[in-house]
Amino acid sequence: MAPRFAPATETAVSLYLIEQDQLQSWLSDQPAPLQDWVATNDFTGGAGQALLVPASDGFAPIALAGYGTAAQRMRKRFTLAGAAEKLPKGCYQLQTGSPNVAQLDAEALSTECLGWLLSQYRFTRYKNAAPMAASLIAPAELDAPAVEALAAAEYLTRDLINTPAADMGPAQLEEVVQALAAEFEASIGVIGGADLLEANLPLIHTVGRAAEQTPRLIDMHWGSSGPKLTLVGKGVCFDTGGLNLKPGASMGLMKKDMGGAANVLGLARMIMAAGLPIQLRVLIPAVENSVSGNAFRPGDVLNSRKGLTVEINNTDAEGRLVLADALTLADEGEPDLVISMATLTGAARVAVGPDLAPFYTDHDADAAALTRSAGPQADPVWRMPFHAPYESMIEPGIADLDNAPSGGFAGSITAALFLRRFAGDSRYMHFDIYGWTPSAAPARPKGGTGQGCRALFAALPALLGL
Repeated sequence: MAPRFAPATETAVSLYLIEQDQLQSWLSDQPAPLQDWVATNDFTGGAGQALLVPASDGFAPIALAGYGTAAQRMRKRFTLAGAAEKLPKGCYQLQTGSPNVAQLDAEALSTECLGWLLSQYRFTRYKNAAPMAASLIAPAELDAPAVEALAAAEYLTRDLINTPAADMGPAQLEEVVQALAAEFEASIGVIGGADLLEANLPLIHTVGRAAEQTPRLIDMHWGSSGPKLTLVGKGVCFDTGGLNLKPGASMGLMKKDMGGAANVLGLARMIMAAGLPIQLRVLIPAVENSVSGNAFRPGDVLNSRKGLTVEINNTDAEGRLVLADALTLADEGEPDLVISMATLTGAARVAVGPDLAPFYTDHDADAAALTRSAGPQADPVWRMPFHAPYESMIEPGIADLDNAPSGGFAGSITAALFLRRFAGDSRYMHFDIYGWTPSAAPARPKGGTGQGCRALFAALPALLGL
């Protein structure tokens, strides 16, 4: 289902978005029956409230959506979407120019309308789900195609994460990238199976060799001029933990362990749909971390593309291994910026919870640009430190690096430091995301989700000097 606004030819109900402290001013200009209806239904203009006012005494039906207070909007993203999900079936048109209604700037209007489209998302691959009853005609001042493109990218990310591993293994993930490349006339190359060893991508091969579907490195290129941006996404399509087998409760959500790949593909879709003047490269090491007789073992010392050796102290810390080879390959292309995204550590979830996207960078200006863009995009991020004193924690006795330092301290930071060793001289930013909404919220149903992508997309002009 492609996210779309309703055509302007449809007959629409006028929708008024009203801040809580504006309600009485707005009501003072309305007929008495309407005032009575609002009072009877306890509509206060609180964030996410919705009320349909039926036709009466000469006025047409209208709808009210509560925009709350600034404090309420700090606690709830996509306020309009919260109301949209409560409105009855029909087509609605936002009355942005009316007196005593919320006056949204261009960014806020775009984000609120995006939230409406995101509320329409349904994952219907295995079970039919009723569509959202309410549709919206895009306001005239809105860049509707741009908002629809953002929603389409988020739909792609959600669909990929929500699909179980039986139908979204490395081969199926490759098919998705092939289709995306065909849609936007990008080129794509894939190195798989034993060819990974010939191509000097040993860590990707080692992690994925125990699975029925062969491991592979997916490499997509788009754009022929402008600054070079390389996106690297962790594509572990299912993670048993390997020989350090996860308990069942921890394995239940591991279809989402390719959430990094899903997110970079969503971001790539935004970039290509917008036609940004850049040279885009997307690298996805796609594997399953499975158990069989040839699975890699705790205590093994593995070689990497970069030449660094890695001691395996836990086979469940496999994501950083496949990313390591991909990051080395990315650095060899001399990009202007490398961004990796991965559902990498539980430590990040403990630190910031499921809602924030933690990121790492050594460049204060990049961090500032990203943070500035995150708020208006309703896509929260949080900077974490590349804390150099912890470098010794990832240096074992018999190899260059340790993939899983003992002790459990600073797990997200040590993983990020591990990855930075392979990013080389590239300007590098890393996201340790969750990729999952555990409890439904406006515009964010329970399930797979994009994190950090809209903030990154909005920040790219500053990050790349566009």
